[in-house]
Amino acid sequence: MHSETAFLGVEHSVLGRRWRGPDPMQERLTDAMAQQTGLPRAVCTILARAGVASEGAESYLAPSLRDLLPDPRGLRDMEMAALRVLAAVDGREKIAIFADYDVDGGASAALLICWLRALGREATLYIPDRIDEGYGPNSAAMAMLAQSHDLIVCVDCGTVSHEPIAAAKGADVVVIDHHLGAETLPPALAVVNPNRQDESGDLGHLCAAGVVFLLLVEANRQLRMRHVAGPDLMSLLDLVALATVADVAPLIGVNRAFVRQGLRVMATRNRVGLRALADVARLEAAPTAYHLGFVLGPRVNAGGRIGAADLGARLLSCDDPAQAGALAERLELLNAERREIEAFVRAQALAQAESRGTEGALAWAAGEGWHPGVIGIAAARLKEATSRPSVVIALEGDEGKGSGRSVAGVDLGAAVQRLVREGLLLKGGGHKMAAGLTVARAQIDEAMARLGELLAQQGAGAAGAARELRIDNVLMPGAVTVALIEQIEAAGPFGASAPAPRFAFPDMRIHSIRRMGETHLRLRFGDGQSNMLEAVAFGAYESELGPVIAAAQGKRLHLAGKVEINQWGGRRSVQLRLDDAAVPAV
Repeated sequence: MHSETAFLGVEHSVLGRRWRGPDPMQERLTDAMAQQTGLPRAVCTILARAGVASEGAESYLAPSLRDLLPDPRGLRDMEMAALRVLAAVDGREKIAIFADYDVDGGASAALLICWLRALGREATLYIPDRIDEGYGPNSAAMAMLAQSHDLIVCVDCGTVSHEPIAAAKGADVVVIDHHLGAETLPPALAVVNPNRQDESGDLGHLCAAGVVFLLLVEANRQLRMRHVAGPDLMSLLDLVALATVADVAPLIGVNRAFVRQGLRVMATRNRVGLRALADVARLEAAPTAYHLGFVLGPRVNAGGRIGAADLGARLLSCDDPAQAGALAERLELLNAERREIEAFVRAQALAQAESRGTEGALAWAAGEGWHPGVIGIAAARLKEATSRPSVVIALEGDEGKGSGRSVAGVDLGAAVQRLVREGLLLKGGGHKMAAGLTVARAQIDEAMARLGELLAQQGAGAAGAARELRIDNVLMPGAVTVALIEQIEAAGPFGASAPAPRFAFPDMRIHSIRRMGETHLRLRFGDGQSNMLEAVAFGAYESELGPVIAAAQGKRLHLAGKVEINQWGGRRSVQLRLDDAAVPAV
């Protein structure tokens, strides 16, 4: 079934996975780069995987926004959109911002609000209620906003909202989005979207906040042509970074520079809302991409999922410390509530999907009374558990509202749009990695079967891919230093389409084991030559990993995971975040 030899001979790890190492060509490129650049082999592994040549290593490790930022005017309707926004500013027109209720929508709205505020203008923020209104513009809200506003800017939504935009009579509508476009565009004055059907797709990896940032770059350019200084855009990159990571946008091209520079901006703690959020989350160190995706992002999202839809955007654009603190505390409470609701839905969805069988191209589940605000997270967890594109549907009345998450190389958004055209979905859309849909209860089985067919044609569920663990290279405990990890981090940030490197530590002796809480594990291991390394395995006792390691003290195991810097009490140390383990062959 597998033509290549399993890495370190691990055909069946503790977690039931086959270890797969780098291919021979990548190994040769890694060796050549190490010789030509003098960089550590662990760093060269990442660069070779990313297709970076030796002569491009230096610039890749220090991505410059100036070098990577595309010309905003390369996107259709960009100049028109920027001119219309500036005309509204000049004419003191009333501006409304209609945004999606997730992090990307909230950050996109906050970008515009902060930029307008710097020019002495305010805007009305409107974010639809997830349950009562659903995703994107709706006719009633757009008609209401049009009655009292001259310009409505839709961010992170609107590309397929033909009827709602037509309902905004008397107001101009500008759409700034990144979701897949249909064959026809809505009747807006401008639709700026790198994923329009008539775009090249070269910037299709941008999240909506990235597209909004390009709009502001173009608007500032037009201000400079008038010899007027525009607002500082570099200070807004923390919002772009947060949205890019939280929306699981590929960390390639300009997105790398957005996140790298945005993290530097965030480390200054100048944004009142993000500072308050970091404080309630007890984030003591400077944030990393991990914190954006798993600490700050979920809290911003919590309002849109189970609370007031506009809480996240209000926090991100807030400039009053007292108000920001109150908003952050409320989001913290909502996030805790969200976790409880999500755990219930996730367990039911996984059990249902497993009873249906997860050998096909699609894993899916549908349930009565499931909270629509957590089905996206449940779909993500189902995807992780099955290594398949996954859809979770909340049923109410004659319809179901679903959210889907995909795997690398499988375009879920395009497949969902095709089902809409085929009449199997009432509505739906999204992008490659995530999608939303509405389906008639009576058509769920047929729609999911057809969706599975379309995804299978793209390679989803291919035999052998589901239970593999990719290993980038081998490391030994003595080589893992703070300096090495800092060099590895320079090859990041890591996330979608740029996974953090995973290293194998072969034939390690387990010296000490300590259980942390109910499910976590900390251990210390070495290579038998006095070189030792700490490791942490989060959620180890939720799988076989915890019991196997607990029984291995004094014995030897192959270990695999990601090396990182652990910051605690002002001290920085190195550790391995353990992903898997295997018993060495005799």
